[in-house]
Amino acid sequence: MAFDFKKEFKEFYFPATKPAIVEMPAMNYLAVRGKGDPNEEGGAYKQALEQLYGIAYTLKMSYKSDYRIEGFFEYVVPPLEGLWWAENGEIDYTNKDDFCFISMIRLPDFITEKDVQWAIREATRKKKMDFSQVGFFPYDEGLCVQCMHIGSYDDEPATIKALVEYAQSQGYQIAIDNVRRHHEIYLSDPRKTSTDKLKTVIRYPIS
Repeated sequence: MAFDFKKEFKEFYFPATKPAIVEMPAMNYLAVRGKGDPNEEGGAYKQALEQLYGIAYTLKMSYKSDYRIEGFFEYVVPPLEGLWWAENGEIDYTNKDDFCFISMIRLPDFITEKDVQWAIREATRKKKMDFSQVGFFPYDEGLCVQCMHIGSYDDEPATIKALVEYAQSQGYQIAIDNVRRHHEIYLSDPRKTSTDKLKTVIRYPIS
């Protein structure tokens, strides 16, 4: 059976709806950076997802090619994640054009930057697309506060408020900077799930 990160690391992917403190290990990701409204059809965010998944599945299916990844085992592609911020500071949910993002998909530890570069070349050759924006992205998040948000993305501010208040009640402060950012993990497909049932992990760095 293919290894499933969501099932093996439930504390990272299925937190409770009440905030809790968690220590995150360093992880490697595929990542694409961009800016703009994530809902814009054909916009930078939609293009980023197309590129990410193209490379993610090229790596997942690499065992069927002549390329060999050392230590490879079959796995389920982990869920889409995103780091979000605004150039002018605080995220404004009413002005999504100013959103900046790093869209990410977690990589198994055995996949190296060299393997990602192979996948980019292979996907470019097969799909006749430009995958040059995709990169290998190590991310060390450290100590965080997180919880599950259920519902519309536009309703996240209430959940974030609860996160911040809980962290402060435990003696911590939010530690968002130019590296550790507002972090979301998307467990639902918005094309197939009603808005009120969308499940999103929200995670904030703390100190």
